[in-house]
Amino acid sequence: MSSTYLLVAAAVRRSAAFAGLIALFAAAPFVLADEPLPAPQEMEAAGLVIGDITIDNQNIFDLNDPNEDKGLFRLANRLHYRTRPQVIRDQLLFHPGDRYSARLLEESERILRSARYLYDASVRPVAVHDGRVDVAVTTRDVWTLNPGVSFGRRGGKNTGGFEIEELNLVGTGIALSAGHKSGIDRDSTTFEVKDRHLGGTWWDLDAQYSSNSDGSLRGLALQRPFYALDSRWATGFNVLDDDRIDSLYDLGNIVDQFRDHERLAEVYGGWSKGLSNGWVRRWRIGATYQENVFAATPNWTGVTTLPADRKWVYPWVQFDLIEDDYLKLRNRDQIERTEDFYLGARASLRLGWADTGLGSARSALMIAGNLGHGLALSDRSTLVSAIDLNGRLESGSLRDAVVEGAVRYYTQQSSRFLFFTTLEGAYGRNLDLDHQLLIGGDNGLRGYPLRYQGGDRRILLTVEQRFFSDWYPFRLFRVGAAAFFDVGRTWGETSLGTPSQGLLKDVGVGLRFGSSRSGLGNIIHVDVAFPLDGDPSIKKVQFLVETKERF
Repeated sequence: MSSTYLLVAAAVRRSAAFAGLIALFAAAPFVLADEPLPAPQEMEAAGLVIGDITIDNQNIFDLNDPNEDKGLFRLANRLHYRTRPQVIRDQLLFHPGDRYSARLLEESERILRSARYLYDASVRPVAVHDGRVDVAVTTRDVWTLNPGVSFGRRGGKNTGGFEIEELNLVGTGIALSAGHKSGIDRDSTTFEVKDRHLGGTWWDLDAQYSSNSDGSLRGLALQRPFYALDSRWATGFNVLDDDRIDSLYDLGNIVDQFRDHERLAEVYGGWSKGLSNGWVRRWRIGATYQENVFAATPNWTGVTTLPADRKWVYPWVQFDLIEDDYLKLRNRDQIERTEDFYLGARASLRLGWADTGLGSARSALMIAGNLGHGLALSDRSTLVSAIDLNGRLESGSLRDAVVEGAVRYYTQQSSRFLFFTTLEGAYGRNLDLDHQLLIGGDNGLRGYPLRYQGGDRRILLTVEQRFFSDWYPFRLFRVGAAAFFDVGRTWGETSLGTPSQGLLKDVGVGLRFGSSRSGLGNIIHVDVAFPLDGDPSIKKVQFLVETKERF
Protein backbone atom coordinates (compact mmCIF):
# COMPACT_ATOMS: atom_id res chain seq x y z
CA MET A 1 0.00 0.00 0.00
CA SER A 2 1.53 3.33 -1.09
CA SER A 3 2.32 6.13 1.36
CA THR A 4 0.18 8.48 -0.75
CA TYR A 5 -2.86 6.26 -0.18
CA LEU A 6 -2.28 6.19 3.56
CA LEU A 7 -2.06 10.01 3.74
CA VAL A 8 -5.28 10.42 1.74
CA ALA A 9 -7.14 7.89 3.92
CA ALA A 10 -6.00 9.62 7.10
CA ALA A 11 -7.15 12.98 5.76
CA VAL A 12 -10.57 11.53 4.91
CA ARG A 13 -10.90 10.09 8.40
CA ARG A 14 -9.94 13.44 9.99
CA SER A 15 -12.44 15.28 7.76
CA ALA A 16 -15.20 12.86 8.71
CA ALA A 17 -14.44 13.27 12.39
CA PHE A 18 -14.44 17.07 12.04
CA ALA A 19 -17.77 16.95 10.24
CA GLY A 20 -19.15 14.80 13.03
CA LEU A 21 -18.07 17.39 15.61
CA ILE A 22 -19.81 20.13 13.66
CA ALA A 23 -23.00 18.10 13.50
CA LEU A 24 -22.76 17.33 17.19
CA PHE A 25 -22.39 21.02 18.10
CA ALA A 26 -25.27 21.92 15.83
CA ALA A 27 -27.38 19.52 17.88
CA ALA A 28 -26.26 21.46 21.00
CA PRO A 29 -24.03 18.95 22.79
CA PHE A 30 -23.97 18.69 26.54
CA VAL A 31 -21.15 20.76 28.05
CA LEU A 32 -20.16 20.18 31.65
CA ALA A 33 -19.97 23.17 33.95
CA ASP A 34 -16.23 22.75 34.49
CA GLU A 35 -15.49 22.55 30.74
CA PRO A 36 -15.10 25.65 28.56
CA LEU A 37 -18.40 26.87 27.18
CA PRO A 38 -18.83 28.29 23.70
CA ALA A 39 -18.33 32.05 23.53
CA PRO A 40 -21.47 34.12 24.22
CA GLN A 41 -21.53 35.31 20.61
CA GLU A 42 -21.48 31.71 19.39
CA MET A 43 -24.36 30.70 21.65
CA GLU A 44 -26.40 33.69 20.53
CA ALA A 45 -25.63 33.04 16.84
CA ALA A 46 -26.64 29.40 17.23
CA GLY A 47 -30.08 30.50 18.48
CA LEU A 48 -29.78 28.69 21.80
CA VAL A 49 -32.49 29.29 24.40
CA ILE A 50 -32.48 29.51 28.19
CA GLY A 51 -32.83 26.16 29.89
CA ASP A 52 -32.85 25.53 33.63
CA ILE A 53 -32.26 28.50 35.95
CA THR A 54 -30.82 27.54 39.32
CA ILE A 55 -30.87 29.99 42.22
CA ASP A 56 -28.10 29.72 44.82
CA ASN A 57 -29.15 32.26 47.44
CA GLN A 58 -26.26 32.09 49.87
CA ASN A 59 -26.47 33.15 53.49
CA ILE A 60 -24.48 35.94 55.13
CA PHE A 61 -21.53 33.80 56.18
CA ASP A 62 -19.98 30.93 54.22
CA LEU A 63 -19.69 28.13 56.75
CA ASN A 64 -17.57 26.11 54.30
CA ASP A 65 -14.85 28.69 54.90
CA PRO A 66 -12.97 27.81 58.13
CA ASN A 67 -12.52 31.53 58.82
CA GLU A 68 -16.29 31.98 58.91
CA ASP A 69 -17.35 28.70 60.51
CA LYS A 70 -17.63 30.31 63.94
CA GLY A 71 -20.33 30.09 66.57
CA LEU A 72 -21.42 33.72 66.28
CA PHE A 73 -21.56 33.52 62.48
CA ARG A 74 -23.53 30.28 62.57
CA LEU A 75 -26.02 31.97 64.92
CA ALA A 76 -26.33 34.97 62.58
CA ASN A 77 -27.08 32.64 59.66
CA ARG A 78 -29.74 30.81 61.68
CA LEU A 79 -31.42 34.07 62.76
CA HIS A 80 -31.37 35.55 59.26
CA TYR A 81 -34.12 34.86 56.74
CA ARG A 82 -32.40 34.27 53.42
CA THR A 83 -33.77 36.04 50.37
CA ARG A 84 -36.39 33.79 48.85
CA PRO A 85 -35.41 32.24 45.50
CA GLN A 86 -38.58 33.56 43.88
CA VAL A 87 -37.70 37.12 44.91
CA ILE A 88 -34.39 36.75 43.06
CA ARG A 89 -36.06 35.02 40.11
CA ASP A 90 -38.56 37.89 39.78
CA GLN A 91 -35.67 40.31 39.13
CA LEU A 92 -34.20 38.38 36.22
CA LEU A 93 -34.76 39.69 32.71
CA PHE A 94 -35.01 36.23 31.14
CA HIS A 95 -37.03 33.06 31.60
CA PRO A 96 -36.74 29.44 30.46
CA GLY A 97 -37.40 29.25 26.73
CA ASP A 98 -36.22 32.81 25.96
CA ARG A 99 -33.43 33.30 23.44
CA TYR A 100 -30.06 33.36 25.18
CA SER A 101 -28.61 36.87 25.53
CA ALA A 102 -25.36 37.58 27.36
CA ARG A 103 -26.44 41.22 27.72
CA LEU A 104 -29.57 40.25 29.66
CA LEU A 105 -27.51 38.10 32.03
CA GLU A 106 -25.18 41.04 32.69
CA GLU A 107 -28.03 43.50 33.20
CA SER A 108 -29.77 41.08 35.57
CA GLU A 109 -26.56 41.01 37.60
CA ARG A 110 -26.61 44.79 37.88
CA ILE A 111 -30.25 44.82 38.96
CA LEU A 112 -29.57 42.26 41.69
CA ARG A 113 -26.48 44.10 42.91
CA SER A 114 -28.52 47.29 43.29
CA ALA A 115 -30.64 45.63 46.00
CA ARG A 116 -29.43 46.70 49.45
CA TYR A 117 -30.12 43.26 50.91
CA LEU A 118 -27.61 41.56 48.56
CA TYR A 119 -23.85 41.90 48.83
CA ASP A 120 -23.09 40.65 45.33
CA ALA A 121 -24.60 38.69 42.48
CA SER A 122 -23.36 36.48 39.68
CA VAL A 123 -25.45 35.36 36.69
CA ARG A 124 -23.61 33.03 34.32
CA PRO A 125 -24.16 30.17 31.89
CA VAL A 126 -22.97 26.82 33.24
CA ALA A 127 -23.99 24.19 30.68
CA VAL A 128 -25.17 23.77 27.09
CA HIS A 129 -27.33 20.83 26.03
CA ASP A 130 -30.19 20.05 23.65
CA GLY A 131 -30.15 23.57 22.25
CA ARG A 132 -30.46 25.09 25.70
CA VAL A 133 -28.20 27.09 28.02
CA ASP A 134 -28.51 26.40 31.74
CA VAL A 135 -27.91 29.46 33.91
CA ALA A 136 -26.73 29.66 37.52
CA VAL A 137 -27.67 32.69 39.63
CA THR A 138 -25.58 33.11 42.79
CA THR A 139 -26.26 35.81 45.38
CA ARG A 140 -25.02 36.50 48.88
CA ASP A 141 -27.21 38.08 51.53
CA VAL A 142 -26.22 40.72 54.05
CA TRP A 143 -27.56 41.34 57.55
CA THR A 144 -30.64 43.53 57.11
CA LEU A 145 -32.08 43.96 60.61
CA ASN A 146 -30.95 47.14 62.31
CA PRO A 147 -32.21 47.44 65.86
CA GLY A 148 -29.95 49.98 67.43
CA VAL A 149 -28.53 53.42 67.92
CA SER A 150 -27.04 55.62 65.22
CA PHE A 151 -24.56 58.46 65.56
CA GLY A 152 -23.01 60.93 63.15
CA ARG A 153 -21.04 64.14 63.21
CA ARG A 154 -20.22 66.61 60.46
CA GLY A 155 -19.68 70.33 60.28
CA GLY A 156 -19.40 70.50 64.06
CA LYS A 157 -22.93 69.15 64.62
CA ASN A 158 -23.96 65.78 66.04
CA THR A 159 -26.84 63.65 64.84
CA GLY A 160 -28.19 60.52 66.44
CA GLY A 161 -31.19 58.35 67.02
CA PHE A 162 -32.57 54.87 67.40
CA GLU A 163 -34.55 52.80 64.96
CA ILE A 164 -35.72 49.36 63.97
CA GLU A 165 -35.14 48.81 60.27
CA GLU A 166 -35.54 45.63 58.26
CA LEU A 167 -34.50 45.81 54.61
CA ASN A 168 -35.57 42.29 53.67
CA LEU A 169 -38.62 41.26 55.67
CA VAL A 170 -38.53 37.43 56.04
CA GLY A 171 -36.65 37.26 52.75
CA THR A 172 -39.29 39.04 50.64
CA GLY A 173 -37.28 42.12 49.70
CA ILE A 174 -39.77 44.38 51.51
CA ALA A 175 -38.20 47.11 53.67
CA LEU A 176 -39.83 48.37 56.88
CA SER A 177 -38.45 50.98 59.24
CA ALA A 178 -39.55 52.87 62.34
CA GLY A 179 -37.38 55.11 64.44
CA HIS A 180 -36.56 58.45 65.98
CA LYS A 181 -33.70 60.68 64.86
CA SER A 182 -32.28 63.94 66.13
CA GLY A 183 -30.97 65.65 63.03
CA ILE A 184 -29.41 68.96 62.16
CA ASP A 185 -32.68 70.59 61.15
CA ARG A 186 -35.29 68.68 63.13
CA ASP A 187 -36.15 65.71 65.33
CA SER A 188 -38.18 63.10 63.46
CA THR A 189 -40.18 60.00 64.27
CA THR A 190 -40.51 58.15 60.99
CA PHE A 191 -42.31 55.13 59.59
CA GLU A 192 -41.64 53.85 56.08
CA VAL A 193 -42.36 50.82 53.89
CA LYS A 194 -40.71 50.09 50.54
CA ASP A 195 -41.29 47.27 48.10
CA ARG A 196 -39.35 47.41 44.83
CA HIS A 197 -41.22 44.39 43.44
CA LEU A 198 -44.77 44.68 44.65
CA GLY A 199 -46.47 41.29 44.44
CA GLY A 200 -43.55 39.84 42.46
CA THR A 201 -43.94 42.45 39.70
CA TRP A 202 -41.87 45.44 38.63
CA TRP A 203 -44.19 47.84 40.46
CA ASP A 204 -42.36 49.91 43.09
CA LEU A 205 -44.09 51.14 46.27
CA ASP A 206 -42.72 53.68 48.76
CA ALA A 207 -44.92 55.01 51.59
CA GLN A 208 -43.65 57.16 54.47
CA TYR A 209 -44.93 59.17 57.38
CA SER A 210 -42.86 61.38 59.67
CA SER A 211 -43.93 63.30 62.76
CA ASN A 212 -41.34 66.03 63.22
CA SER A 213 -40.49 68.60 65.83
CA ASP A 214 -41.32 71.31 63.29
CA GLY A 215 -44.18 69.70 61.36
CA SER A 216 -44.90 66.48 59.52
CA LEU A 217 -44.26 64.67 56.25
CA ARG A 218 -46.49 62.26 54.37
CA GLY A 219 -45.53 60.70 51.08
CA LEU A 220 -46.70 57.94 48.73
CA ALA A 221 -45.15 56.82 45.45
CA LEU A 222 -46.30 53.96 43.23
CA GLN A 223 -44.70 53.40 39.86
CA ARG A 224 -43.67 50.86 37.29
CA PRO A 225 -40.39 52.40 36.12
CA PHE A 226 -38.26 51.70 33.09
CA TYR A 227 -36.62 48.90 35.05
CA ALA A 228 -34.34 47.70 32.24
CA LEU A 229 -32.77 49.04 29.08
CA ASP A 230 -35.29 47.17 26.94
CA SER A 231 -38.36 48.19 28.98
CA ARG A 232 -41.15 49.38 26.69
CA TRP A 233 -43.41 51.33 29.06
CA ALA A 234 -43.52 52.98 32.44
CA THR A 235 -46.12 54.76 34.57
CA GLY A 236 -46.59 56.02 38.09
CA PHE A 237 -47.61 58.73 40.49
CA ASN A 238 -46.38 60.29 43.71
CA VAL A 239 -47.87 62.64 46.29
CA LEU A 240 -46.12 64.53 49.08
CA ASP A 241 -47.27 66.78 51.91
CA ASP A 242 -44.32 68.28 53.79
CA ASP A 243 -44.86 70.91 56.50
CA ARG A 244 -41.51 72.04 57.93
CA ILE A 245 -39.38 74.95 59.13
CA ASP A 246 -36.60 75.96 56.75
CA SER A 247 -33.52 77.97 57.69
CA LEU A 248 -31.05 80.12 55.81
CA TYR A 249 -27.40 79.97 56.89
CA ASP A 250 -24.27 82.07 56.97
CA LEU A 251 -20.95 81.07 58.59
CA GLY A 252 -22.69 78.02 59.98
CA ASN A 253 -25.33 80.07 61.83
CA ILE A 254 -29.03 80.53 61.10
CA VAL A 255 -29.76 84.03 59.77
CA ASP A 256 -33.41 83.56 58.72
CA GLN A 257 -36.13 81.04 59.43
CA PHE A 258 -39.68 80.46 58.20
CA ARG A 259 -42.30 77.77 57.77
CA ASP A 260 -42.63 76.09 54.38
CA HIS A 261 -45.69 73.96 53.63
CA GLU A 262 -45.08 72.07 50.40
CA ARG A 263 -47.66 70.03 48.52
CA LEU A 264 -46.67 68.00 45.49
CA ALA A 265 -48.52 65.62 43.19
CA GLU A 266 -47.26 64.13 39.95
CA VAL A 267 -48.42 61.49 37.48
CA TYR A 268 -46.70 60.25 34.34
CA GLY A 269 -46.65 57.64 31.62
CA GLY A 270 -43.79 56.65 29.34
CA TRP A 271 -43.02 54.52 26.32
CA SER A 272 -39.95 53.31 24.43
CA LYS A 273 -38.99 51.06 21.53
CA GLY A 274 -36.38 49.52 23.78
CA LEU A 275 -32.70 48.99 23.12
CA SER A 276 -31.64 49.48 19.50
CA ASN A 277 -28.03 49.48 18.25
CA GLY A 278 -26.73 50.15 21.74
CA TRP A 279 -29.05 53.11 22.47
CA VAL A 280 -32.32 53.60 24.31
CA ARG A 281 -34.79 56.39 23.52
CA ARG A 282 -37.65 57.04 25.92
CA TRP A 283 -40.55 59.46 26.00
CA ARG A 284 -42.66 60.46 28.99
CA ILE A 285 -45.63 62.72 29.42
CA GLY A 286 -47.00 63.83 32.75
CA ALA A 287 -48.50 66.53 34.90
CA THR A 288 -47.23 68.18 38.09
CA TYR A 289 -48.86 70.18 40.86
CA GLN A 290 -46.45 71.91 43.25
CA GLU A 291 -47.29 74.53 45.86
CA ASN A 292 -45.15 76.18 48.55
CA VAL A 293 -46.81 78.39 51.16
CA PHE A 294 -44.48 80.32 53.48
CA ALA A 295 -45.24 81.79 56.91
CA ALA A 296 -43.34 83.25 59.85
CA THR A 297 -42.46 80.98 62.74
CA PRO A 298 -43.09 82.32 66.25
CA ASN A 299 -39.92 80.81 67.76
CA TRP A 300 -37.62 82.80 65.49
CA THR A 301 -36.64 86.16 66.97
CA GLY A 302 -34.25 87.34 64.26
CA VAL A 303 -34.91 89.13 61.01
CA THR A 304 -37.51 87.35 58.89
CA THR A 305 -37.71 87.79 55.14
CA LEU A 306 -40.40 85.52 53.74
CA PRO A 307 -40.06 84.01 50.27
CA ALA A 308 -42.98 84.61 47.91
CA ASP A 309 -45.54 81.81 47.79
CA ARG A 310 -45.29 79.57 44.72
CA LYS A 311 -47.87 77.50 42.88
CA TRP A 312 -47.12 75.66 39.67
CA VAL A 313 -49.54 73.46 37.74
CA TYR A 314 -48.24 72.20 34.43
CA PRO A 315 -48.20 69.36 31.93
CA TRP A 316 -44.79 68.27 30.68
CA VAL A 317 -42.99 66.09 28.17
CA GLN A 318 -39.61 64.41 28.68
CA PHE A 319 -37.12 62.72 26.37
CA ASP A 320 -34.31 60.42 27.57
CA LEU A 321 -31.37 59.09 25.58
CA ILE A 322 -29.21 56.34 27.12
CA GLU A 323 -26.23 54.43 25.80
CA ASP A 324 -25.66 50.84 26.89
CA ASP A 325 -22.10 50.85 28.21
CA TYR A 326 -21.15 49.47 31.64
CA LEU A 327 -17.90 48.31 33.18
CA LYS A 328 -17.32 46.15 36.25
CA LEU A 329 -14.56 47.51 38.47
CA ARG A 330 -13.28 47.08 42.00
CA ASN A 331 -11.75 49.34 44.66
CA ARG A 332 -12.93 52.66 43.30
CA ASP A 333 -15.85 53.89 45.40
CA GLN A 334 -16.26 50.66 47.41
CA ILE A 335 -13.86 48.34 49.22
CA GLU A 336 -13.47 44.85 47.73
CA ARG A 337 -16.90 44.99 46.18
CA THR A 338 -18.07 44.74 42.56
CA GLU A 339 -18.91 48.20 41.21
CA ASP A 340 -20.97 48.80 38.07
CA PHE A 341 -19.54 51.90 36.44
CA TYR A 342 -21.72 53.54 33.81
CA LEU A 343 -19.46 54.66 30.97
CA GLY A 344 -22.02 55.49 28.31
CA ALA A 345 -23.49 58.80 27.27
CA ARG A 346 -26.89 59.87 28.59
CA ALA A 347 -29.11 62.89 28.14
CA SER A 348 -32.51 63.93 29.42
CA LEU A 349 -34.70 67.01 28.88
CA ARG A 350 -38.08 67.84 30.43
CA LEU A 351 -40.16 70.84 29.38
CA GLY A 352 -43.43 71.89 30.96
CA TRP A 353 -45.71 74.88 30.61
CA ALA A 354 -47.22 76.37 33.77
CA ASP A 355 -50.13 78.66 32.96
CA THR A 356 -52.42 80.83 35.07
CA GLY A 357 -55.31 79.24 33.23
CA LEU A 358 -54.39 75.92 34.81
CA GLY A 359 -54.12 77.37 38.31
CA SER A 360 -50.47 78.48 38.40
CA ALA A 361 -49.63 81.70 40.20
CA ARG A 362 -47.73 82.87 37.12
CA SER A 363 -46.95 81.57 33.65
CA ALA A 364 -43.54 80.00 33.12
CA LEU A 365 -41.66 77.42 31.08
CA MET A 366 -40.39 74.75 33.49
CA ILE A 367 -37.04 73.26 32.48
CA ALA A 368 -35.12 70.23 33.79
CA GLY A 369 -32.34 68.32 32.08
CA ASN A 370 -29.07 66.51 32.47
CA LEU A 371 -26.11 65.22 30.50
CA GLY A 372 -23.60 62.60 31.52
CA HIS A 373 -20.75 60.56 30.14
CA GLY A 374 -18.17 58.08 31.35
CA LEU A 375 -14.88 57.24 29.72
CA ALA A 376 -12.29 54.53 30.35
CA LEU A 377 -9.09 56.41 29.55
CA SER A 378 -7.03 53.26 30.07
CA ASP A 379 -7.14 49.99 31.96
CA ARG A 380 -6.38 51.96 35.14
CA SER A 381 -7.98 55.38 34.60
CA THR A 382 -11.65 56.36 34.47
CA LEU A 383 -13.31 59.75 33.95
CA VAL A 384 -16.99 60.35 34.78
CA SER A 385 -18.78 63.64 34.18
CA ALA A 386 -22.32 64.95 34.63
CA ILE A 387 -24.20 68.24 34.37
CA ASP A 388 -27.73 69.09 35.55
CA LEU A 389 -30.05 72.02 34.86
CA ASN A 390 -33.20 73.01 36.74
CA GLY A 391 -35.13 76.24 36.57
CA ARG A 392 -37.88 78.15 34.83
CA LEU A 393 -38.17 80.77 32.12
CA GLU A 394 -40.47 83.46 33.45
CA SER A 395 -41.28 86.79 31.76
CA GLY A 396 -38.36 86.33 29.40
CA SER A 397 -35.70 85.64 32.04
CA LEU A 398 -34.39 82.62 33.90
CA ARG A 399 -35.64 82.31 37.48
CA ASP A 400 -34.51 79.96 40.22
CA ALA A 401 -32.18 78.35 37.68
CA VAL A 402 -29.25 76.22 38.80
CA VAL A 403 -26.67 74.55 36.58
CA GLU A 404 -24.54 71.98 38.44
CA GLY A 405 -21.68 69.94 37.07
CA ALA A 406 -19.13 67.45 38.35
CA VAL A 407 -16.13 65.59 36.97
CA ARG A 408 -14.70 62.57 38.82
CA TYR A 409 -11.32 61.09 37.90
CA TYR A 410 -9.90 57.77 39.12
CA THR A 411 -6.51 56.26 38.41
CA GLN A 412 -5.51 52.93 39.95
CA GLN A 413 -1.87 53.07 41.02
CA SER A 414 -1.81 49.48 42.26
CA SER A 415 -4.21 46.90 43.64
CA ARG A 416 -4.22 48.82 46.95
CA PHE A 417 -3.72 52.47 46.01
CA LEU A 418 -5.96 54.81 44.02
CA PHE A 419 -5.67 58.50 43.19
CA PHE A 420 -9.02 60.30 43.04
CA THR A 421 -10.01 63.86 42.33
CA THR A 422 -13.31 65.58 41.67
CA LEU A 423 -14.23 69.07 40.56
CA GLU A 424 -17.76 70.29 41.23
CA GLY A 425 -19.38 73.58 40.32
CA ALA A 426 -22.79 75.24 40.47
CA TYR A 427 -24.17 78.45 38.97
CA GLY A 428 -27.45 79.96 40.15
CA ARG A 429 -29.52 82.64 38.46
CA ASN A 430 -32.24 84.66 40.24
CA LEU A 431 -32.63 82.07 42.99
CA ASP A 432 -35.79 81.98 45.07
CA LEU A 433 -35.10 83.24 48.58
CA ASP A 434 -35.40 79.81 50.20
CA HIS A 435 -32.79 78.28 47.87
CA GLN A 436 -29.11 78.72 48.71
CA LEU A 437 -25.90 77.40 47.21
CA LEU A 438 -23.92 76.50 50.30
CA ILE A 439 -20.51 75.05 51.04
CA GLY A 440 -19.26 73.61 54.31
CA GLY A 441 -18.67 70.49 56.33
CA ASP A 442 -21.87 68.82 55.17
CA ASN A 443 -21.20 69.07 51.42
CA GLY A 444 -17.53 68.50 50.78
CA LEU A 445 -15.50 71.17 52.63
CA ARG A 446 -14.74 68.91 55.55
CA GLY A 447 -12.64 71.30 57.64
CA TYR A 448 -15.45 73.82 58.17
CA PRO A 449 -18.81 74.08 59.95
CA LEU A 450 -21.83 72.95 58.00
CA ARG A 451 -23.45 75.47 55.66
CA TYR A 452 -20.55 77.81 56.24
CA GLN A 453 -20.63 80.05 53.17
CA GLY A 454 -23.44 80.90 50.74
CA GLY A 455 -23.91 82.61 47.40
CA ASP A 456 -25.30 81.94 43.94
CA ARG A 457 -22.13 80.29 42.63
CA ARG A 458 -20.06 77.49 44.11
CA ILE A 459 -16.94 75.54 43.22
CA LEU A 460 -15.22 72.69 45.06
CA LEU A 461 -12.09 70.69 44.27
CA THR A 462 -11.23 67.54 46.21
CA VAL A 463 -8.02 65.54 45.88
CA GLU A 464 -7.69 62.17 47.64
CA GLN A 465 -5.09 59.49 47.95
CA ARG A 466 -7.02 56.32 48.74
CA PHE A 467 -5.71 53.12 50.29
CA PHE A 468 -7.59 49.82 50.24
CA SER A 469 -6.16 47.46 52.84
CA ASP A 470 -6.57 43.69 53.04
CA TRP A 471 -7.47 43.99 56.73
CA TYR A 472 -10.79 42.23 57.32
CA PRO A 473 -11.46 42.51 61.10
CA PHE A 474 -13.83 39.86 62.44
CA ARG A 475 -14.78 39.10 58.80
CA LEU A 476 -17.24 42.00 59.12
CA PHE A 477 -15.60 45.15 57.73
CA ARG A 478 -13.28 45.99 54.89
CA VAL A 479 -10.94 48.78 55.93
CA GLY A 480 -9.49 51.61 53.88
CA ALA A 481 -7.96 55.02 54.46
CA ALA A 482 -7.63 58.38 52.73
CA ALA A 483 -5.58 61.54 52.87
CA PHE A 484 -7.44 64.48 51.35
CA PHE A 485 -7.27 68.14 50.41
CA ASP A 486 -10.40 70.25 49.80
CA VAL A 487 -10.58 73.73 48.36
CA GLY A 488 -13.71 75.64 47.47
CA ARG A 489 -15.71 78.84 47.69
CA THR A 490 -19.05 80.47 47.03
CA TRP A 491 -19.56 83.94 45.65
CA GLY A 492 -22.08 86.13 43.89
CA GLU A 493 -25.40 87.51 45.03
CA THR A 494 -26.83 86.53 48.39
CA SER A 495 -29.84 88.19 50.00
CA LEU A 496 -28.47 87.43 53.48
CA GLY A 497 -25.06 86.81 54.95
CA THR A 498 -21.54 88.12 54.80
CA PRO A 499 -19.51 88.64 51.62
CA SER A 500 -17.54 85.72 50.27
CA GLN A 501 -14.35 84.93 52.19
CA GLY A 502 -12.61 83.73 49.06
CA LEU A 503 -11.03 80.33 48.72
CA LEU A 504 -11.39 78.05 51.73
CA LYS A 505 -9.00 75.13 52.11
CA ASP A 506 -8.58 72.15 54.40
CA VAL A 507 -6.47 69.01 54.73
CA GLY A 508 -7.17 65.82 56.59
CA VAL A 509 -6.99 62.08 56.95
CA GLY A 510 -9.61 59.46 57.56
CA LEU A 511 -10.53 55.82 57.86
CA ARG A 512 -13.14 54.03 55.75
CA PHE A 513 -15.11 50.98 56.88
CA GLY A 514 -16.95 49.11 54.17
CA SER A 515 -19.60 46.80 55.61
CA SER A 516 -19.44 43.47 53.80
CA ARG A 517 -22.14 41.86 55.96
CA SER A 518 -24.72 44.62 56.40
CA GLY A 519 -27.03 46.48 54.06
CA LEU A 520 -27.43 49.40 56.44
CA GLY A 521 -24.73 51.65 54.99
CA ASN A 522 -22.09 51.26 52.33
CA ILE A 523 -19.09 53.17 53.68
CA ILE A 524 -18.59 54.60 57.16
CA HIS A 525 -16.31 57.68 57.12
CA VAL A 526 -14.28 58.71 60.16
CA ASP A 527 -12.34 61.87 59.28
CA VAL A 528 -10.17 64.45 61.00
CA ALA A 529 -9.93 67.70 59.02
CA PHE A 530 -7.95 70.88 59.59
CA PRO A 531 -9.21 74.20 58.17
CA LEU A 532 -6.56 76.42 56.62
CA ASP A 533 -8.71 79.55 56.23
CA GLY A 534 -11.96 81.02 57.53
CA ASP A 535 -12.80 83.30 60.42
CA PRO A 536 -10.98 82.85 63.76
CA SER A 537 -14.08 81.58 65.57
CA ILE A 538 -14.17 78.16 63.91
CA LYS A 539 -12.51 75.17 65.52
CA LYS A 540 -9.04 74.30 64.30
CA VAL A 541 -9.87 70.60 64.16
CA GLN A 542 -13.09 69.14 62.74
CA PHE A 543 -14.09 65.57 63.56
CA LEU A 544 -16.58 63.88 61.20
CA VAL A 545 -18.42 60.56 61.36
CA GLU A 546 -20.95 59.79 58.63
CA THR A 547 -22.20 57.07 56.32
CA LYS A 548 -21.92 57.62 52.58
CA GLU A 549 -22.57 55.63 49.44
CA ARG A 550 -19.01 56.18 48.23
CA PHE A 551 -15.48 56.00 49.56
